[in-house]
Parts: sequence; structure tokens; C-alpha cells
Amino acid sequence: MNAIYSAPTSLSAALPSILDAPFEGSGRRHNINGFDLRNADVDRFNGLLARLGRTQTPFEADQLASAARELCDRSIHDFSPPSIRQRLRRIAAVEQMVGDAQWEPANDSVHTAQLIVDYARSRDDLIPDWLPKVGRLDDAIVVDTAWPRLVTEVEDYLDYVRLRSMEAQRRGCAVAAFEFSRKDWEQMRYEEAVYAEHERQIRESSYLPNSVSVFRVH
Repeated sequence: MNAIYSAPTSLSAALPSILDAPFEGSGRRHNINGFDLRNADVDRFNGLLARLGRTQTPFEADQLASAARELCDRSIHDFSPPSIRQRLRRIAAVEQMVGDAQWEPANDSVHTAQLIVDYARSRDDLIPDWLPKVGRLDDAIVVDTAWPRLVTEVEDYLDYVRLRSMEAQRRGCAVAAFEFSRKDWEQMRYEEAVYAEHERQIRESSYLPNSVSVFRVH
């Protein structure tokens, strides 16, 4: 099964809580694993987050550096911690959705999705991707910020991918060569819902009529 089917739409691993509350640090910390955050880059990052829907106080370099240090302290390994890996799977789902020519977006969320993909691919992002453990922290923050605008569309798309794959397999053709529109997906989803309701009614009732006693004692 394609791993994208299991891309999380809910998360179990949280990013550092310092990112969620108004920051009251000293303002002096700006180094992440030897990389210095520049205030101009942080301002540009905050501008992108505002475009994606962030309304909280803009991040400070000290706040981001403190969050990165906390993530580094949590993990004894060199790879990204679970909180970041979960969000990277979200980005992978968004990227697949944007690149799927057959998917017809239902709203303007595709613009938000493209901003995420462009940022994730960029070499000019806030934190270099090559930094151990936390090189994708900024990408994780970006997708978290935009997720309320995207979650419904991504969930619909992942279900579309599932049903398209099932139908292509049933017809014995490759997914890439199988024409499957959003309307086709909506029809299949409706048929699944009808069938599920039918099965539920079978489980909760019986086709047999109520038993009637055929013997009487006089």
C-alpha cells in the first residue's frame, strides 16, 4: 500500500510548547546547532506564516532557537524527532495532492498548499534542512500553521487516492493510466456509504419475521 495513504491528519507528537505561548525569553539566543538565525530571515518567515493564517504574536529568533534546543534534548538520535516526522508526512501528502493532475480542488486551498510545497522545496528557508534533528522544524511550523485551511481537502484527497487505486485494480489497469475524476470519487464514496448503512441495518435487524406460535393449548 502506498505510504501516503497513512499520512496523519491528526498528530500524537507535539512540537515544543514554547512555540504556542507568548515568548518571555531574554532575546539573546539565536544559534541552532551552530547556525545563526538572522532577524531579517525570521521576519520573512513570520510574514509567510501570516499569509498562511497565523494570528499570534510573531516568532522571535530566541523562541525558535529555544524550541530547537528542546527538540535536540528530547532525542538521542541524529534523525528528526517524531513531532517533525509526522508533519513531514503531512507535507508529503500535500505535495502529492498539488502534483496530482486528476485531482480537482474544491476550493482555494490549493494556493495554500502550493505555498507549503514551495517552502518545503526551497533552499532559502529559515533553518537549513541539513541541520541534524531540527533542520525541518521550520517546515513543521509552516504546515501546522496552514493545516486548519487544508485538513478537509487533504483528507478528501487521501480518500480519493484510496478509491482510485481500488477501482484501477478492479479494472486491471495502472493507476497512472486510469481516468478518475472528483465526481467519480464522490459517486464511489456515496455507494460505499449506502453499502455500509445497508450492512449496519442487517446487523441490527433480521430478515426473519417475528416468531408466531403455531400451537395453542385449549
